[in-house]
Amino acid sequence: MKIEQIYTGCLAHAAYYLESNGEAAIFDPLRDVQPYIEKAIANHASIKYVFETHFHADFVSGHLDLAKKTGAEIVYGPTAKPAFEAVTAEDGQMFRVGNCMVKAIHTPGHTLESTTYLILDESGKEHGIISGDTLFIGDVGRPDLAQHVIADLTGDKLAGMLYDSLRNKIMPLSDDLIVYPNHGAGSACGKNMSKETTDTLGHQKQVNYALNPVLSKEDFKKELLSGLTTPPGYFPSNVLLNIKGYESFDIVKDKALHAFEVQEFEAIVNETEALVLDTRNAEDFSKGFIPNSINFGLEGSFAQWVGEMVSDIQQKILLVTDEGKEEETITRLARIGYNGVLGYLKGGISAWMIAAKPMESIRRNNADNLALQYNQKPLIFDVRKQSEYNAEHIVGAINIPINQINKHLSEFPKNQHFFLHCAGGYRSMIAASILKQRGWENFTEIRGGFAELAKTNIAKTAYVCPSSLL
Repeated sequence: MKIEQIYTGCLAHAAYYLESNGEAAIFDPLRDVQPYIEKAIANHASIKYVFETHFHADFVSGHLDLAKKTGAEIVYGPTAKPAFEAVTAEDGQMFRVGNCMVKAIHTPGHTLESTTYLILDESGKEHGIISGDTLFIGDVGRPDLAQHVIADLTGDKLAGMLYDSLRNKIMPLSDDLIVYPNHGAGSACGKNMSKETTDTLGHQKQVNYALNPVLSKEDFKKELLSGLTTPPGYFPSNVLLNIKGYESFDIVKDKALHAFEVQEFEAIVNETEALVLDTRNAEDFSKGFIPNSINFGLEGSFAQWVGEMVSDIQQKILLVTDEGKEEETITRLARIGYNGVLGYLKGGISAWMIAAKPMESIRRNNADNLALQYNQKPLIFDVRKQSEYNAEHIVGAINIPINQINKHLSEFPKNQHFFLHCAGGYRSMIAASILKQRGWENFTEIRGGFAELAKTNIAKTAYVCPSSLL
């Protein structure tokens, strides 16, 4: 038996490839399914099943395309009601993959249909659990996402279900089982996930707060529901796509891989409400970009931030990328349901510059520049998450998390210069491009963000550390 975790860091997502005696199964695949097919072909195996742990909110699964291309059966857990042909497993139902077995264990809580799959090897020994969002390493799935799709559900109800699932279905399992979760640190499906992507169940029973045997149901619910941030706006749309079905990824990609010459690109920008999305790194973007572009650097958690800031997955999009990065950009957008890419600028920003078309730029300086002016009490905006700000920040800085920026635009002055920073410069350039698009000019974004600011004399004279206040 072979079981392999296929981890995609930019989405903090883990799919799984299970193989035994010429048969394979894929668990929670991403939308671009060709790599799974190629893996099976290379191993001389046929894909028999596509197992889904639940209806995902943070990405569009590849179950439909994978089933169509391979003839595999799609399997969901009890209570699932997909709008396409699939097996709805009974609690405890067994599925054979080669000489090993997969047991469906209904574990509602993250969602109603959430199911954990217990893997038994060729000898019948229990090997591990593919736990989806029921159990992460160091955390469990947040129970407030399904309520955005099913009106009569509440986070409190689902949290109670999750408590019962963990105690009655997961904790009685053997300590030596390997836990294979659907996500790692950085996913919005939990709040305190470990950077580790696998562990033994026994160790999780020792260190994961949610598996503490003395924790009451009410205390569990209180802990689980506290400190949850607002989920990205695209989550409900992704759930519905996974339930109802979607356009094939191949069709989406073919339509989006349309290279526009400069004149045609400019005409579409001027005549439509398409968003110009520039995926170059922050430094290159700041030096020159097409007016009204928004910067989401491809080198960061690109898809997650697009989903966080562009809530309408139907948004029409025009791309400006580094040459050769067009297909990767389209793929990463499609993974989270953004099918509205019209095409990309042929030749990238260089072609635009050669054509002498209008360009804008954003003032960007090193942290030392702000340090030199700090005694003059400049206006500083910190666009990191509130938890980051609460942990440590520059004295006097105003915290407006980037995902709240559109609700707080009036707090950014147009007649007074201000500085803008995040942790390392990725998010602050997104914020800077949004402000620039909305008409702000008099500001400076800090290269390297808080990481660089902390190295200056500001860190010594104007640095708030909670431990110093104890």
